[in-house]
Amino acid sequence: MLQVSKLNQAYGESHILWDVTLQVPAGSCMCLMGRNGVGKTTLLKSIMGLLPIQNGSIHFNNQEFAGRPPETRVRSGIAYVPQGREIFPQLTVEENLRIGLGARADKGRDIPSEIFVWFPVLQQMLARRGGDLSGGQQQQLAIGRALVTNPQLLILDEPTEGIQPNIVHEIGDIILRLNRERKLTVLLVEQKLPFARRLADAFAIMEKGAIVATGNIGELTDQVIRQHLAV
Repeated sequence: MLQVSKLNQAYGESHILWDVTLQVPAGSCMCLMGRNGVGKTTLLKSIMGLLPIQNGSIHFNNQEFAGRPPETRVRSGIAYVPQGREIFPQLTVEENLRIGLGARADKGRDIPSEIFVWFPVLQQMLARRGGDLSGGQQQQLAIGRALVTNPQLLILDEPTEGIQPNIVHEIGDIILRLNRERKLTVLLVEQKLPFARRLADAFAIMEKGAIVATGNIGELTDQVIRQHLAV
């Protein structure tokens, strides 16, 4: 599904990503982990084409994406929910969702009804401005907007950040269902270990811009956590 190979990225004189290699198989749920500032968000933005890379390759469904614009990646089946959600606060829920329609490969004009199956609260709040929603509701809106594009791969950056525990559990339920029932491939950055262990079937850990450990989620042992994730 997604293959990143020997990816390097830099901000000016600062080298951020060092020969990053990562594979996300179709149908999997991969959790990308690491301490703050190790390059996780930079990697996601590089995959999406939001940041230029120095060299390396990004293949999705056997297509090379390095150097191609973000809209090409979205139309090919990748959806991205950024850290902080980045909804449009002055637009209504419906308008936020409709923005995602412009990236659909089939040029569909209607919000898919399944969005309201996954997130019933959004249907109740279609006319409300995005900025008036709670943090948890905004996160549901951001995920809903991504799903409107009908993706094969959903990339989520810290989906539980700043959200109340009951909504965190609900979002976890939805991601699990999307992954297991719809067979949607998921790549997420997550700091909360219980959430990661509940959702993911595989993990990758970053340190100083490089992947230093990978494995099945059952291999995320206390020793690995102490070595790479403890603060």
